[in-house]
Amino acid sequence: MDNTALRQRLNSRFPEVDAVFDDHVARARTLLGADEATLLAWIDLAGWLGRLGRGVEPLLVALETLPEVLHTAGVGVLQPLRETLAALQKSPDGRALGPLLQSLPAVARRLPSGPLLARYFALVLRLAARTRLSIHGHHATEPSPCLPTLLDQAPRLVAQVPLDGLARWIDEGVRLHGRHPGHLVAWFGLEAPDSRAVLQRERHGTLLVDVERRLSLTLRGLWSDEAALVPCPVDRDGPPFRPHLEPDGFRLPEVLDARGDVSALARYRAMLAHLAAHRRWSRPLVADNLSPMQRLAIECVEDARIDQLTLRRHPGLAPVLRALHPVAPAPEAIDAAEAAGRSTLRLRLVRLSRALLDPAQRCEGADDELRGRFQALLAEGESDTRQMADLALRWVARTRRQSDQSAQVVFDATEVDWRDDNRHLWTYIEAGDEEAAFDDTHRPPRTAPDDTRLPPHLYPEWDHAIRAHRPDWVSVHDTLQPAGDARQIDALLQRHQHTARHLQRLLDALKPQDRTRLRQQEEGTELDLDAAVRALIDTRAGCTPDTRVQRSTRTDGRDFAVLLLLDLSASVNDAVPAAPGETVLSLSRAAVALLAGAVAQLGDQLAIAGFHSNTRHEVRYLHLKGFGEVWDDTPKARLAAVEGAYSTRMGAALRHAGHLLSGRRADKRLLLVLTDGQPADIDVADPAHLIADAAEAVRALDRLGLHTHCISLDARADDYVGQIFGSRWAVVDRVEQLPRRLVEVFAGLTR
Repeated sequence: MDNTALRQRLNSRFPEVDAVFDDHVARARTLLGADEATLLAWIDLAGWLGRLGRGVEPLLVALETLPEVLHTAGVGVLQPLRETLAALQKSPDGRALGPLLQSLPAVARRLPSGPLLARYFALVLRLAARTRLSIHGHHATEPSPCLPTLLDQAPRLVAQVPLDGLARWIDEGVRLHGRHPGHLVAWFGLEAPDSRAVLQRERHGTLLVDVERRLSLTLRGLWSDEAALVPCPVDRDGPPFRPHLEPDGFRLPEVLDARGDVSALARYRAMLAHLAAHRRWSRPLVADNLSPMQRLAIECVEDARIDQLTLRRHPGLAPVLRALHPVAPAPEAIDAAEAAGRSTLRLRLVRLSRALLDPAQRCEGADDELRGRFQALLAEGESDTRQMADLALRWVARTRRQSDQSAQVVFDATEVDWRDDNRHLWTYIEAGDEEAAFDDTHRPPRTAPDDTRLPPHLYPEWDHAIRAHRPDWVSVHDTLQPAGDARQIDALLQRHQHTARHLQRLLDALKPQDRTRLRQQEEGTELDLDAAVRALIDTRAGCTPDTRVQRSTRTDGRDFAVLLLLDLSASVNDAVPAAPGETVLSLSRAAVALLAGAVAQLGDQLAIAGFHSNTRHEVRYLHLKGFGEVWDDTPKARLAAVEGAYSTRMGAALRHAGHLLSGRRADKRLLLVLTDGQPADIDVADPAHLIADAAEAVRALDRLGLHTHCISLDARADDYVGQIFGSRWAVVDRVEQLPRRLVEVFAGLTR
């Protein structure tokens, strides 16, 4: 389906969508590949959000963020997400739709599966319901004061604690401060000391997302398997989570603790090896005619075979598996449990499993007979699942007890830590209660679409109120500036001839003048007299002479990479009173043209770009000249066509420019910013917000080793430019002098 059909399906009349729709579709096709059904589901959800009466903001956020969420967690996340959004829409917390969607990509990177995100949504709804305010005491009339704070902090929280710990932390905050809205905000904003202390208490174990890359490399290197590792929620107070196989990957617990001397990473590796071995050597059996007891016994013996084949391939796992396996219960303990009328089937299976894993474990009777047959089959080769089933059924027939029918089953110390739930081992001819509806979400294929548009880049934005970054907050759209008439730039340069002659003297001073003499060269411009005399002496003495008797010189060069970033907000269209017929933009064009010509003569690397913004959803980054382009009519034509529009969201543009400049190899990398006003945008009411964000962006560029300098045309820039750029700025009070001053500043910075 092409973009026009998708735009019609979106069914939105907001004009703000038209400017960014194609870019977001390009990004979605990149992330989702050829999965047309997921693409349509994303469009349908975004269109539904646009018709809720909440304005254009939720729709724009959904277009930006949901493709990455679907790429990470699969299309199965859309249903619980829509239910959560619908519940918030019908409640006083309808304004939380945008913050929830905005933080979702960062949350999904830490909770990359449908079940995890569904549980996270449940926590959000539960907190909202418990903390809404009521004026009359009968029903909620005011939104939750702490829900926006929780959503802001959610990426940070899910990166520190598993979901069960997060749930307990939320419950503790509501229990302690449920009647005090201000205290709730402080708790969920991590401003209260007791909040940080309780959160620290909930931090335990190793999160799968933190070791996923290492485990994936282990799986690929040792098992030649490319399966995805999908974390699933763990309830510390509920039944233990069992790993399992799914067609789209391995399901593993989201967090594991160390157990004894076995680290959490070693436990993950044991689970991974067991699942990979099952996928390689196990084959499904028909379950319809088998009793639950028979199926449990077959699973136990098949798991033992899989473990033996794994240890045959990777014997270093043996100490880990034996340390994690439960201790075999004594026969007296089994008899005592049976005398109490409890089923001891699981105890007997654990004893059998231990005997099959550890040759040193003593066993007798049916267990000893099964172990002998088991070892004989594996001595002949890999055996198979059918043979293991025959062994298990024989063992069940010999060891069946009356108490096995009891509903009181002994479960204590019977879970084998690394083994899965064996759902893959059974197939059913007739559907029944045994077949649970498991999660069947899948990750879309990563196929590159045939699309020439560049998808938007998502960047964080610094919020000085909470002193933290809002992740994936701003969309920066790369655009190649359309071409105009290059002759307009030539005409501008003709009008500024007198300035060009002045600048030529500066360029002569900047050109490399130091010459280094290179002696003993095979080829050169003149004879190296000393080397020639030594060669003559060697020749007459009968020795082989050194033929490097030439001399040459080279000039010490410059190694600069410069990116000139132009503020192209609407204010550059203003006229300059001191220069009739000129605007800030026309003088900026002339200054840039003079600088580009100067840099071309010096041989430095130069790129030119401009930017303007129309809210955080549309920051346009306009490419005028690339580092690899020559300064000729092509970039001149682009420069001639630039126009001023919209606002100045400087921090996002600085981050994107720094990202591009950081890839250049040079001794010094300079980001030169030309602006005529302070950072501002129509969706930001506090002027200090974007100033603080731009300052944080400059500090981030400093850490990357990029030198940033600002040239401001605002006479009142002293009030804010120092906050952003420190001491690296200059103000051109007389705008008509910009063509001269820009090159002079550049000369001073690169001298």
